[in-house]
Amino acid sequence: MTGWTSLARRALMIAGAAATLAACASYPSEPRYPTRPTTGAPAQQSPWGEPQPQIPAPQSEPEADADAYEPTPAPYEPIEAQPLPPTGQPQPQPDYLPDQRPGDTPVAPAQPGPVSPGATYVIQPGDTISGVARRFQTPVQLLIDLNGLAPRADISAGRGLILPDSAVDTGPDPYATGPSPRGVLVPDTGAAPPPPPPPSGNPAAPPPVETSTGQGMFVWPVRGEIVRPFGQVGVSERNNGIHIGAVAGAPVAAASAGRVGYVGSDQPGLGLAVIIIHRDGWRTVYAHLGSATVAFGDEVRQGQEIGTVGLTAGDGRPSIAFEIRHMRGGQPVAVDPVTLLPR
Repeated sequence: MTGWTSLARRALMIAGAAATLAACASYPSEPRYPTRPTTGAPAQQSPWGEPQPQIPAPQSEPEADADAYEPTPAPYEPIEAQPLPPTGQPQPQPDYLPDQRPGDTPVAPAQPGPVSPGATYVIQPGDTISGVARRFQTPVQLLIDLNGLAPRADISAGRGLILPDSAVDTGPDPYATGPSPRGVLVPDTGAAPPPPPPPSGNPAAPPPVETSTGQGMFVWPVRGEIVRPFGQVGVSERNNGIHIGAVAGAPVAAASAGRVGYVGSDQPGLGLAVIIIHRDGWRTVYAHLGSATVAFGDEVRQGQEIGTVGLTAGDGRPSIAFEIRHMRGGQPVAVDPVTLLPR
């Protein structure tokens, strides 16, 4: 039985192989229908009687002439590497300024030169570094750099402050009231002012201990009605003192003894003004005067006449502007005069 099964299985395998060979022999070696569009063939009729469009033959592109174009290599030049200059060395400058054109005469840009130290200014009580910078036409940062100061350093009276050799003394400033040092130019004459008086030989007195009260120090410079109070007087206006109304030409007195630190009319918003420097870092301002009867550097006593009532305060009547300021941290701070004047 087993032998018969094997013979039957072999007969089936032979029959299957013969059928496969017959199928391969009947497959055509080429397709019966063209697989590409027939070019140039006449139009044929569709089953619906409509002529089929003739497919035009593709036109061959003309062959490019191999000698018609020859690529040209891009020009190049060898570049030699240049070493960078050492740190701190000046960089080479261009031959022409930005607003020059080729053909103009080459002009090298101006180079800022080093700042050389010049004369030494002696700090006075009440001076500020910004006042010294303003008086001697010098940037504040330059003074800080020349003297090795901290950005917000407080300068004490009696200390020497080095100025640059380009400093120009424009005259006493309310916050730089000391004498001109030797060698500083004055704009009016272009010559050096006379040297300060020689020292007396006595040791310098220590700076006074500041007091923050000021009570009992001041008297009224002129008697009258307060027509404009201290503090905020409008949306964007603040009064650093009080305006006192009086008769035009009435005498104005020093509120306390001291030294005149400023007389003039070039301070914005003050008109003709006198500033007096007092002890303990206090100073008083008398602005919008009709006239001044003292000069810079004068020593005045309390109650001494220093000027007269003027008409420039804009109060609609004769008046003066009176301020009291106290130096705190090197800056003048405005104080309400009514709190320090007698009742």
